[in-house]
Amino acid sequence: MENKIRVFSGNSNPVLAEKICGFLQVPLGKAKVKTFSDGEIMVEIGENVRGRDIYVVQATCAPTNNHLMELLIMIDALKRASAATITAVMPYYGYARQDRKAAPRTPISSKLVADLITTAGADRVVTVDLHAGQIQGFFNIPVDNLYAAPVLLAHLKTRFADSLENLVMVTPDAGGTERARAFAKRLGCSLAVIDKRRSGPNVAEVMHLIGDVKGKSAIILDDMIDTAGTLTQAAQALKDHGAANVYACATHGVLSGPAIDRINNSVIEKVVITDTIPLGDRAEATEKIRVLSVAELLGEAIRRIHEDESVSSLFV
Repeated sequence: MENKIRVFSGNSNPVLAEKICGFLQVPLGKAKVKTFSDGEIMVEIGENVRGRDIYVVQATCAPTNNHLMELLIMIDALKRASAATITAVMPYYGYARQDRKAAPRTPISSKLVADLITTAGADRVVTVDLHAGQIQGFFNIPVDNLYAAPVLLAHLKTRFADSLENLVMVTPDAGGTERARAFAKRLGCSLAVIDKRRSGPNVAEVMHLIGDVKGKSAIILDDMIDTAGTLTQAAQALKDHGAANVYACATHGVLSGPAIDRINNSVIEKVVITDTIPLGDRAEATEKIRVLSVAELLGEAIRRIHEDESVSSLFV
């Protein structure tokens, strides 16, 4: 594998890229990715990639536009260096929440990003827990949308091994019911749904709780935590309805704006996220946040793609 495969990383998540390389037992590719004083991005590939299968690990997290441009320019540089194939490994797909026209005269930005990645020269995309599954259809190239469920489930089964019967999985909005039901089924626990209604962007108001949480350990499950407004309001609602403990689980820890303060001041005992997005300094210093790694999941997907094996068994 080492002779044919190369893994490169932009500046968004080099630690995750190193872990993936460790799993694959290949060195991280040599590339300089820097920004000029006027904001322009320059990429220089520091090794021969002619005829090789390239995997570029780059989450388009904050600063989103910088990291997206880094990815596009790296793909272009690798294509012009005669790489055989280029796969964009995007642990977090930015702009995923703009997947439809939610109001008149608004863009579908996730489709635009898909077009940019394809036009830049990517042959395939690997990502984790897309906010909207239909984004796969925005691409005319193969897209592997992996799920962090195996990583999160393994942790929960270990953490609550002695009290699974007293757990309840909670979805903070009706749209996440299918995800929470799948977790509840695999853990053998009950399910609750919070009816959430938004009065504006990043503003949520908890209305009703459907299900029994009294005296139970409630785990709020979502695909991402952004400003944590929904999360902390849901946690308080669960406490108000008699939950003994409240925990939270999510794949992507966006944690923007007042998220850290809200989590620290909330009734949540622990927030479990993955390393699809690297934590900022304040988030790292928060004892309430625990990070699990998806490096092995992504590494195994890369191995299977490279060796022409099935990736479907990773879609738990």
